[in-house]
Amino acid sequence: MLINRKPFVAFVIGLIVAGAAAFISADLWREPDAQIVTPRGALAPHENTTIALFETARGSVVSITTEERVLDPWSRRAMDVPRGTGSGFVWDDQGHIVTNNHVIAGASGARVRLADGRVLDAALVGTAPQHDLAVLRIDTGLDAPRPLTIGESGSLQVGQSVLAIGNPFGLDWTLTTGIVSALDREIPTRGGATIEGLIQTDAAINPGNSGGPLIDSAGRLIGVNTAIFSPSGSSAGIGFAVPVDTVSRVVPQLISTGTYRPPVLGIRHSDRINQLAAQQGLEGVLVLGVEPGSPAAVAGLRAARQAPSGHLVPGDVITAIDGRAIRSSEDINDALDAYAPGDRVAISLLRDGSELETSVVLASPQSG
Repeated sequence: MLINRKPFVAFVIGLIVAGAAAFISADLWREPDAQIVTPRGALAPHENTTIALFETARGSVVSITTEERVLDPWSRRAMDVPRGTGSGFVWDDQGHIVTNNHVIAGASGARVRLADGRVLDAALVGTAPQHDLAVLRIDTGLDAPRPLTIGESGSLQVGQSVLAIGNPFGLDWTLTTGIVSALDREIPTRGGATIEGLIQTDAAINPGNSGGPLIDSAGRLIGVNTAIFSPSGSSAGIGFAVPVDTVSRVVPQLISTGTYRPPVLGIRHSDRINQLAAQQGLEGVLVLGVEPGSPAAVAGLRAARQAPSGHLVPGDVITAIDGRAIRSSEDINDALDAYAPGDRVAISLLRDGSELETSVVLASPQSG
């Protein structure tokens, strides 16, 4: 018997097509497999430490906005316009704010924004351009933010961890981390002077970070971020901070008198050279140079010289000022800060292996 196969074949093909379509449709509409999320677990100890340090210090860091007074050429009216931004930190419970001198230089006014959102007018207390430091004051009433814990920078070592907090590019309360890259650096200022004894760090510092704190892993202030070295203007891993030993010496004078005018002895010295000398058993501060006409020159102090072989031949080594032991450049600066221009101080020296005593009359910065 003959069977017409065409309808049968068509029927089978239809079943196959329908089944495939149903399979494809079901696959397309099937819920995707849920992704497995792996719990983070506990943070590493160093992460917890960094977080705690930031949370503790954050409330003591401020954002500073400066204004500049300009004259409208059409109305001839003076008005204040935004000028720049920077960072700062709370120094004490009297409302004093420490920042960089270059943050507020040339400004007609400044406003300080606290971590709690308050924005307050700030009054200028004093400046020390030679150290790029300035002090402002705000009136916070009874609800004053907590000051930063003050540390010391004399024992800093290359390689130890540091944290920088500030407001780079207007991005408030930004934390960056790094290490102490070098010590006793010096950089030129815009006015042609030189800031010496700076801390170098690779913690990212950008425009807007200026005046913010550099803190150590114990949460103590160890420096004030002041400058970067960068061809592009952004962080290149080379930043500089004024050491807190300098800050602790300068800021109290700015608060009490509005100026920083330490007396002048008239010598050049370097902690790096002092440390090298100490390794050879020579304790004290080597006189590396004597300024002509200075008190040191009048007293006959002798500077070190370089031998033909290239070795440094010590001149005078200062070991004490008025009985106070001198072992570092900061010791000299701290000792001189206790006097005024015109005061006579006794200086103990080592010269050619012999102990000597002399005295000098300290000069003012203008005549020194």
